[in-house]
Amino acid sequence: TYKVLIADAVGLRFNADGSQDYNEVKAYVEAQGGIFHDDLIAEGATLDAGKIHFAYAPHLSTEAELLPITNKGQYDAVIAAATFLPEASQFKEGGVRIGAGTGNMKSASWGGGNGEGGVAPLMNTPSFNSRATAHMVMKALLKVMPDLPVDALHKRVIAGDFDTGKNLREYPTEKLEAKTIAVLGTGNIGREVAKLAQAFGMKVKIYARETHQAWIESEGFSYATSVKEAANGADVISPHLGLGNLDSTTGRYANQELINGDILNVLNDDAVVINYDRGELVDATALGQALKSGKVRYASIDADIFKNDSGELSGPMQPYLALIEEFGDRLELLPHAAADTEHISRVEGAKQAVDQIMRAIRSKEVMNLKGNLPEGYSDAGACTVDGVGKVTKQCLEGVLEQEELVNELRLLTEKASSIWAALDSVNDTDRKAELVEKYAAELILASNSYASKMEALGLKGPYSA
Repeated sequence: TYKVLIADAVGLRFNADGSQDYNEVKAYVEAQGGIFHDDLIAEGATLDAGKIHFAYAPHLSTEAELLPITNKGQYDAVIAAATFLPEASQFKEGGVRIGAGTGNMKSASWGGGNGEGGVAPLMNTPSFNSRATAHMVMKALLKVMPDLPVDALHKRVIAGDFDTGKNLREYPTEKLEAKTIAVLGTGNIGREVAKLAQAFGMKVKIYARETHQAWIESEGFSYATSVKEAANGADVISPHLGLGNLDSTTGRYANQELINGDILNVLNDDAVVINYDRGELVDATALGQALKSGKVRYASIDADIFKNDSGELSGPMQPYLALIEEFGDRLELLPHAAADTEHISRVEGAKQAVDQIMRAIRSKEVMNLKGNLPEGYSDAGACTVDGVGKVTKQCLEGVLEQEELVNELRLLTEKASSIWAALDSVNDTDRKAELVEKYAAELILASNSYASKMEALGLKGPYSA
């Protein structure tokens, strides 16, 4: 008999009575042969043997609440999202963080937030909240670019104080198209931000490891070899790299204050800084100086903030709070909400977390491993939402099982290829014009159809075997 603690809400939509609706995940657990308990499992309770029991306790959040029920291995495994799991919490069968980052999963059972050590596997559910986070990044950007003061116009319209023919010229603005955004990192979220920016007609520069260059350029983005090169001449900068490894000698993370004064100074004047990754990635003091000088016109930061029983605040948001008095509405501060507030993402991520825990317990297979693989376990590879992140071998194999679809894709590429071959083989200008007149629509239609089908099947992006 195994017990799994669910330490965060697995449904973010509210019922009529104000409670959060977790019934989709409860039904899913039961459909997989598990047993769902609506609260903690009482010590000594009689449980069905051979079953995996899930105890739902989203009300737990502090170390004082968690340790008494987890410090002796009372639960075999855990599923969490935003809850901070203490180092002394023990889960001998593993843990899953709903989301990508695992910095809050501090249990020594898997060696802390990086999963480096311990006897149990640490897992995550990358990609489920990637699009939600990317959408929030674009929402932050669209508040100030284009910079049309819609609230002011709304007030003037309802007050009857506007004449379109006479007053509209008083409000010139600029569109996102042709503006440059520097995206740091090409993980699931970074790539989704890049795709959305590209859809708005923005020029996208991506900084990532050199091994990603060909894939980045294959999707129509520009590759930058350094953070400074990406930032140079950019109108917007958005980091999605994570903190990186912690240096035990300095106590600093590899990417801490990566966006510093040197980086901010090479942005275009009147730039926008959006940090929906980790608060520590931006040097808050340098950001204040850039806001003061006008180099940066607006910044939006989404970072953790914690409040203890005495009302004391802590977390990476703290340095930014000191800037509010001076810069007011030029600075928007959010409590790391972008990735963890969307209902469907949380439900689907929780369902996968249930699958991962059950698989780890039943067959010692670890999916979406974070850190080291513990002894006795096998690596089952990665699993992401279709179209988010890398194209996997499993995804491609799933398409190959659909013979009619594969044949349709082949015919589309053959049609386009034959037309291109014909156009390439003709040197006579008049003859080439005839072929264009006859086959251009067919060529573009086949190309559009192929590209759309590949993207819908999750076959666009970097490939990972």
